[in-house]
Amino acid sequence: MRIAGIDFSKAIELGDLRIPSVTLYYYLFLALAIAVVLVSIRLQDSRIGRARMAIREDEIAAKAMGINTRNVKLLAFAMGASFGGVSGAMFASFQGFVSPESFVLMESIVIVAMVVLGGMGHVPGVVLGAVLLYAIPETLREVARPVQLALFGTELVAPEALRMLLFGLSLVLIMLYRPTGLWPAPSHGINPAQRRSATGAGAADAGVAGAGVAGVGAATEGAAADAAAGRS
Repeated sequence: MRIAGIDFSKAIELGDLRIPSVTLYYYLFLALAIAVVLVSIRLQDSRIGRARMAIREDEIAAKAMGINTRNVKLLAFAMGASFGGVSGAMFASFQGFVSPESFVLMESIVIVAMVVLGGMGHVPGVVLGAVLLYAIPETLREVARPVQLALFGTELVAPEALRMLLFGLSLVLIMLYRPTGLWPAPSHGINPAQRRSATGAGAADAGVAGAGVAGVGAATEGAAADAAAGRS
């Protein structure tokens, strides 16, 4: 693959510095990942991003406000497919061969786990989930066996099986204690403290209004009684 005259399938030499092909692909993937993150963050703060958030919160209300929900949804699917197409092209160029075995069910589970663990609807949260789910297996690969040998004298659970156990345990704990993820998206509505204060103020206003209505009613009844006494 060539980009800007650079052949990524071969090492390049810059004086005494030799950069192998794997390192070139690493920097290319890193640049693409940063570009996708920046585009996603900018898109989240744009008019289209706010329309998506409105549809996510309440599609009927968003449609009532004039948002074309069908076009926004189609655009979201198209952009997701575009990002996936770019990633697939880079993967195929790096591997040199693509087969169905490269895309097993476990890959989809890991991607969903990244989103759920990090925080749905929040780009930094998804990045955090991806870092954790790729750092934990690499750490277990180096740590799990020596720790088990030191504690039990033998390897009881293989690192790959331990990885699956930790995946399941982390997802269960996240669903129980932090359903929105480790780093959720900031809430755009009124926070609970403001809601309580607003409710208290509303109740106080309602009490004042109720007292005023009661006072007016009592005065009206008193005036009616005086009028009746005067006529008698």
